[in-house]
Amino acid sequence: MESSHVAGRAAIGTLVGFAIALSMASGAGAEPEDVVDPGLPAPVVAPVTADDADPAAVLACSQFAEVLTATATYYGDFADALETYEHPDYNDPATSASNVTARTALRQGAGVTMSAANTPGLAPQIAEPMRSWSWGATKLLVKMGVRGGRETLNTTADDMNTDASNVQAACATAGTHA
Repeated sequence: MESSHVAGRAAIGTLVGFAIALSMASGAGAEPEDVVDPGLPAPVVAPVTADDADPAAVLACSQFAEVLTATATYYGDFADALETYEHPDYNDPATSASNVTARTALRQGAGVTMSAANTPGLAPQIAEPMRSWSWGATKLLVKMGVRGGRETLNTTADDMNTDASNVQAACATAGTHA
């Protein structure tokens, strides 16, 4: 597999990173735009949830959404650090630091996700892929800890992306987001 696919395989990380970059990008133009009072916070748009959404699904899916955001960001940083070298160099200080940070995020995310999957009353269609994602996060952090190669990391990240997509689809079916 090509080295350029390490970060590409973490599709969630890419999407989250892209969304963050777009939200933080300033518009460049020759003419100044209408200036908004910097003292006013930007409006926050809450995710859309159906009126009849299952409360257990709303709680678990929102927790999972937060986990995805954090883990995708930190794993993406690690994947970018690995991308720097033809062969992964875990001795590089940047790679080493991002490895520790990403493993910490994955460990915490796996725990939060497993707790979310065990939310009383949560539908199995949501809980099962959450549990699978949590197991995948645990596998990935162990592989990172033993300095696994790109292929094994990519395989696990692909499986986690599939699980995340399944959770998101199940949450959407339940009338909420993930």
